[in-house]
Amino acid sequence: MEQLTGQIGILLTVLVVLVFIAALYVAVVYNKLIQYRIDADNSWKQIGVQLKRRYDLIPNLVETVKAYLKHENETLVKVIEARNKAVIAKTPGEVSKAEGLMIPLLKELSMVIEKYPELKANENIKQLFEEITSTENKISFSRSHYNDVVANYNFFKEKFPSNVVAGWFKFPAREYFEIEQADKSVPQVKL
Repeated sequence: MEQLTGQIGILLTVLVVLVFIAALYVAVVYNKLIQYRIDADNSWKQIGVQLKRRYDLIPNLVETVKAYLKHENETLVKVIEARNKAVIAKTPGEVSKAEGLMIPLLKELSMVIEKYPELKANENIKQLFEEITSTENKISFSRSHYNDVVANYNFFKEKFPSNVVAGWFKFPAREYFEIEQADKSVPQVKL
C-alpha cells in the first residue's frame, strides 16, 4: 500500500510539473503574441505620423502652386480631394486604397510644376517638395517596417503550437499595408 501511495505521489508530482510547464508555455506564447501585436500597433502609428506630415504639407504646396497656376486648377483640386479622403482612412486597407489614389496625383502635380520654370525655381516650392520627398522616404521605410512586423506576428500566430494559444485567446491576423494603385499608368501632362 505504501508503495502504491508513493507511486501516486510521484505521478501527481509529475502531473503538476507538466501542468506547470504547459501553463508556463502558454504564458510565454501569449506574452510574445502581445509583444508582436503592440509592435504592429506602434509601427502602424509611425506610418500615421508620416502620412499626417504629408497630408499637412500638401495644402501648403497646393496653395503655393495655385498662386502661379490659375489654369491648372483641376490637378490641384484632385490632389486636395485625394488628400481629404486619405486623412479619414483608418485601417490599412482604407489607407492603402487612399494612397493608391494619392501617389499618382502627387506625381502628376510634380510633372505640372516641371512644366513651369519660374514655378520650379521658386524656393518655397523647392522646400515643400524636399519635405514631401523626405516624408515619402519615411513613409516607404515605415510601411516596410510595418509589413515586416505584421509578417512576424502573422507567422508566429499561425505556426504550431503557438497557433493553439493564439486561437484560444482569439488573436486575429493583421492586414498588410500595400498600396492599391488605382491607375498604374504614368500621368499625362497636357499643354
